[in-house]
Amino acid sequence: MKKNIKYRVPAAKIPGWRDYQDNLKKAARRSRFFRIAIKLTAASFCAFLMVYGIISGFAGSDRDHAEAHNNDISKLAAKGARGETSNNDAKEFLQKEEIQSMISGRDFVNIQDKSLKIISNGIELRADTSIDIPLQQFILKKMKRSTSRYIGIVTMDPLTGRILTMAGYDKTDPSGNPCLDNRFPAASIFKIVTAAAAIEKCGFSAQSGFKYNGKKHTLYKLQLKERTNKYTNRITLKNSFAQSVNPVFGKLGAIYIGKNALEEYADSFGFNNQIGFEINMSESLMHISDDPYNWAEIASGFNRDTRISPIHGALIASVIINNGELVEPTIVDRIADAKDRTIYRNQVTLVRHSIKPATSRALTNLMETTIRSGTCRKSFRGYKKDRVLSKLNIGGKTGTIDNRTHDARYDWFIGFAEEKDGPEKIAISVVVAHEKYIGTRASQYARLIMKEFFRDYFAKNQHKHEKPVGKS
Repeated sequence: MKKNIKYRVPAAKIPGWRDYQDNLKKAARRSRFFRIAIKLTAASFCAFLMVYGIISGFAGSDRDHAEAHNNDISKLAAKGARGETSNNDAKEFLQKEEIQSMISGRDFVNIQDKSLKIISNGIELRADTSIDIPLQQFILKKMKRSTSRYIGIVTMDPLTGRILTMAGYDKTDPSGNPCLDNRFPAASIFKIVTAAAAIEKCGFSAQSGFKYNGKKHTLYKLQLKERTNKYTNRITLKNSFAQSVNPVFGKLGAIYIGKNALEEYADSFGFNNQIGFEINMSESLMHISDDPYNWAEIASGFNRDTRISPIHGALIASVIINNGELVEPTIVDRIADAKDRTIYRNQVTLVRHSIKPATSRALTNLMETTIRSGTCRKSFRGYKKDRVLSKLNIGGKTGTIDNRTHDARYDWFIGFAEEKDGPEKIAISVVVAHEKYIGTRASQYARLIMKEFFRDYFAKNQHKHEKPVGKS
């Protein structure tokens, strides 16, 4: 029995087969064409986005940032209008780095107005500064420019970091701001750092005894040797600090403290660190080698390579009078828009605990001795009988060194003054580069500033004192 067999008809003989195949081929070609076109279009679009991103990254990033920044300002202004802004809101949008950009070109030296107008991305804003205008004007009137190449004077509230005065004079560049310049050798100001390391790392106290041979203000390698003869001098740490005895501090650096601890404490006091501030400021620099004599040079300040700015000098003085705490300086209290709506308010920012509170008290003692019987005794002669200064605890440290060409002499004072019976205190940093003749010394400027500041303060707070304080 035969099975039923199905026969296939040749495809070519099926009616319309060739037309069908031709249509399929045309459809396939169209499909490939569309796929290729789509891929090319997608690739072109991606390429366009990449190119646009790159171009906008270079050419449009500032615009985009400005728009976002303006939106942030607008949001904060709106919240300010509703009374909803806070310090946290302001910090969320405006950081010190942004403020540096906003006030670029305004270095705030010698300003005579409490508030300044600034334009940021086309928006008019007002910056309320921390400057004490009457005190700043007083300093500017007292500046003796005829005998000076540079003058930099900074007064600060040590608890908050608020800059109360920033007054400067630069004979070489009238538009310069010496207060932020790190060109000045630290000289014996660095003895503060060395003394802190000696107390904390080596266990020395103000009454610890030392010996040295030769003069106080020289530093020969022979003076670093421990030897005793009939010419040997004996002195305490307190008096060697107050009198700025280089051989003693040279020995501290080379024999007792060493390279690593000197670096550690320099860093702790802010050297070789970028410190946050609304204005760009140069880092203070300290470089140390593996040579023990270099350790002695740095520890005593007997070198021109350790450099510091006056504003950093005020920070160091603040550490001493602020229980060892280093706070960021600030000169902008508040930023507001044209309708006086707050969009930024600065806050106290602690950088670090530089030294222990007990060490700060010990250094306060050393700096007060400098005023009473050390290198500042002439400038502060009679201060205990002065109607204003007698109400204060005053401490300081001086430093002097010639520039490399010996045609200018750098003269430093950094220190503090605080009420004996009250909370008010200030930190002061002054550098003067004297030329041929010595004019007003840094320590003399400091005395004038302390007296003027507290005379005004006592006058405004007469009810807290037994009787008004007049000029003397």
